[in-house]
Amino acid sequence: MYRVGDKIVYPMYGAGVIESIEEKEVLGKKQLYYIMRISSGDMKVMIPMAKCDDIGVRFVIDKQEAVRVLDAFRKAPVTDDTNWNKRHRDNMEKIRSGDVYQVLEVVKDLMYRDKSKGLSTSERKILNSAKQIMVSELVLSSVADEEDIESIICDTVEQLL
Repeated sequence: MYRVGDKIVYPMYGAGVIESIEEKEVLGKKQLYYIMRISSGDMKVMIPMAKCDDIGVRFVIDKQEAVRVLDAFRKAPVTDDTNWNKRHRDNMEKIRSGDVYQVLEVVKDLMYRDKSKGLSTSERKILNSAKQIMVSELVLSSVADEEDIESIICDTVEQLL
């Protein structure tokens, strides 16, 4: 399905490039794995080839779609659910979806909440994870570099305050 050099998104981890395809034995079972380097940071992940569809692995969006994502980030309304449990559950579900538009909602909502009310340690971790997932995909789409993307999303949230 995917080849070495393909740019893919692994929900909950972010976007990266497949460096190799290797057979590994895990828990006594041999399988083929994509070895992917996450674009931000120096992390490698092993993705079982047989589980890619179940996990939600997909190709990175193209540059035109990335422009639409940044525009959607600017226009997305902020939702401010006061129920922590519901907010946490909804945010995790959006991140697990692997849909960059749902992840951008998490990023915008939590960044706004952080600036206006502050975040718990748990929500700060979710924000950092969601932001890394979103930014890594946008960087690999070649729409802008990491610094520019960070600046765009920070400026957008600042304008709401």
